[in-house]
Amino acid sequence: MGGRTTNLLSRIVVGLGISGTAVPAASEAQETITKVAIEGIFPPFNYLDSNNKLQGFDVEIAKALCSVAGLKCEFVVQDWDGMIPNLLAKKYHTIISSMSMSAERKKNVKFTNPYYDSPSVFIVQKSSPLKRMQPSDLAGKKLGVTLSTSQASYANDHYNGVERVVYPSSPDLYKALEAKEVDVILEDKLAVYDWLTNTKAGGCCEFRGEDVKDPNYFGEGAGIAVRPDDADLLRRLNQALGTIEADGTYDRINAKYFPFSIR
Repeated sequence: MGGRTTNLLSRIVVGLGISGTAVPAASEAQETITKVAIEGIFPPFNYLDSNNKLQGFDVEIAKALCSVAGLKCEFVVQDWDGMIPNLLAKKYHTIISSMSMSAERKKNVKFTNPYYDSPSVFIVQKSSPLKRMQPSDLAGKKLGVTLSTSQASYANDHYNGVERVVYPSSPDLYKALEAKEVDVILEDKLAVYDWLTNTKAGGCCEFRGEDVKDPNYFGEGAGIAVRPDDADLLRRLNQALGTIEADGTYDRINAKYFPFSIR
């Protein structure tokens, strides 16, 4: 899940400053800083506001988890393509950025329990004659996806006979559909929901066809990633997640962004 960002954004740290050096395991850094990677251009889950401050569902969930777990957290804005590589390179301790728990990602990182779930969907112009979204239905059409996403991997494997156009970020993907550069896009349902319902540009378009669910590509929801050897941080985050789900904190954050439960 998630869009991409620029090299400039990948150098921004929201918190105490910039650090390009490796960080110790979170269990060794509990009394100092636990660095949390987040993308910052995937509204309503995470984005930078007009004051260059991180906002969104992921951000509020991360803050709640850090508070409950007793972690002093700092956000690092990281481009999507470098998320897992830089986690493994110890540039930060964890990723809380709408990352789907795909089988491929599980080979490299450990995930917490899921903190939300969302299928992928096809979106078209409202005037589009397309009704079904099987590969044969998209013959001669252009299918848009976002770079390094689960949706891109799924399209590459299941729609390899269809012309696919890859965009660097989710906002670029949406603009391409609005401008009719592509005929259809494949995107995370909750992510594109905000664009469809809360922007003038999104009024052009709508969901079409069935939801796409495949655990091999999209996992079983979005999880929080840590390095495989950071068992203590994984335990603390899972415990904190259970606490905010039980005490109503999760539901209050959910209600700020969606008129329905995303658990």
